[in-house]
Amino acid sequence: KLKKLSLLSGGERAMVALSLLFAFHYASPSPIYIFDEVEPALDSLNLSRFIKLLEKIKEEAQIIVITHQRQTMEAGETIYGVTLGPDGISRVYSQKFAEVTQLEHS
Repeated sequence: KLKKLSLLSGGERAMVALSLLFAFHYASPSPIYIFDEVEPALDSLNLSRFIKLLEKIKEEAQIIVITHQRQTMEAGETIYGVTLGPDGISRVYSQKFAEVTQLEHS
């Protein structure tokens, strides 16, 4: 059913954009993808679908995802965080997710 994009909800717009991007990937893959908070409007089912698609293409491409969603972070291999210190200087932190999992199971 055809609809104007302006009539779609935020989640539906995100799904259309992500569907188009993944279709481009399967037609002509790119070596890197950057997603900037694309999943906040997605419901839990579509968020799971998005994460499964990321897991499929991460073997073929580098993926950078900027997110606040814990579920999306858990799908990553390395987590980077940026924080502003009391001295006004930004600091970058990184953690391999496998190391975090090992610490939790120890």
